[in-house]
Amino acid sequence: MGSCEICGAEKVGTRKVVMGRADVSACTRCIDSMNLEPAATPITKQQAKPGLSGGYSKTGRSHGAIMGRGEKELVADFSSQVTKARERMGLDKRQLAMKLAEKVNVIQAVEAGKWPTDAVILKLERFFDIELMVAIVPEETSMVGQAPERGLTLGDFLNLQE
Repeated sequence: MGSCEICGAEKVGTRKVVMGRADVSACTRCIDSMNLEPAATPITKQQAKPGLSGGYSKTGRSHGAIMGRGEKELVADFSSQVTKARERMGLDKRQLAMKLAEKVNVIQAVEAGKWPTDAVILKLERFFDIELMVAIVPEETSMVGQAPERGLTLGDFLNLQE
């Protein structure tokens, strides 16, 4: 639960949306009434503890985990890339699963937009010769000046971005 940055409603479910050139948290009422689109930001996985990976006991050794290193991130449209690549090769989900030695539900989950494991990402990248993990690009930041008599409003910020 959060607060809507557009209407100011508090303790409501919010989603990040694009408004102008800024990403803001908006409630579903504002999203519906203003026809806003969800923010298209790359999906990143939180930094893993060094030397540990998976399992319940957290005693395993990390064997070059891609997403755990913090150097690369999964592209936002990974599911559509995988679906298009599979269709280009004329394969159905069952055939792809057999070729990758994975279960069909793993392929279905990836194409539905659920994060795949590092091993599945590597298999998909090698099989289709596509890049699903890209280098993290630092976000652009800028300093914003404000008048001493009032704080910076959302409108002021949007005007500065144009």
